[in-house]
Amino acid sequence: MRPQEIRTLIREQQITGQTSGMAKGFTQANLVILKQEHALDFLLFCQRNPKSCPLLDVTGPGSYRPAKMAEGADLRSEVPSYRIYKDGVLTEEVHDITDYWEDDMVGFLIGCSFTFEAPLLAGGIPIRHIEENRNVPMYKTNIPCTPAGIFEGPTVVSMRPMKAADAIRAIQITTRYPDVHGAPIHLGDPSLIGIKDISAPDFGDSVTINEGEIPVFWACGVTPQAVAMESKPSIMITHSPGCMFISDMKDSELSVM
Repeated sequence: MRPQEIRTLIREQQITGQTSGMAKGFTQANLVILKQEHALDFLLFCQRNPKSCPLLDVTGPGSYRPAKMAEGADLRSEVPSYRIYKDGVLTEEVHDITDYWEDDMVGFLIGCSFTFEAPLLAGGIPIRHIEENRNVPMYKTNIPCTPAGIFEGPTVVSMRPMKAADAIRAIQITTRYPDVHGAPIHLGDPSLIGIKDISAPDFGDSVTINEGEIPVFWACGVTPQAVAMESKPSIMITHSPGCMFISDMKDSELSVM
């Protein structure tokens, strides 16, 4: 289906789960919504942490229309599931945030690694969480983000297991997509980046790692949710992990080669 058709089903709450593998060829994005008083700090945070938070679009204060990525779309109802953080605490998970929207809110759309999964599949590299119909596993790490204003916290990574030869090819492919996290930031031993149990992700679902495979880790747009827990803004609204905004922008527009 086209992105517009999928967003309609999301708005009607016929799709309420993770979006990996949907609308192949079109860019998916992480979402962060903040009040204007914190928007400049977060904009600076994204600029200082481009691997975790590559900015694709920012709305004006009070606007829920992401004109650059999907003109006419509504950020209040066209993400399958949202998380509401108040003072750093996850208080609710909902399918529509129209009732939470305030006139001074600013929306940030951040590049998502789901975007480069189609090129990986086209390159013959299997994607385990798609094969197993699960959400991608995501982990908090011991890699600190560069602080900006009130915002600080750990980098979150997404993980895809693959054979070493496929990992080398995956680096080559994803390097072409810096606006959706680009190349991996770690391969192999998860303990080196502070992950104690690879079978127990902090977000998403556990997936099978077969003999002869290594875990490959990409910086992840769920990082702002870990940052929210530490920085404690009065309110931050995000997508639920794996439940992305599907835009009208084509993946090819983000490729640098």
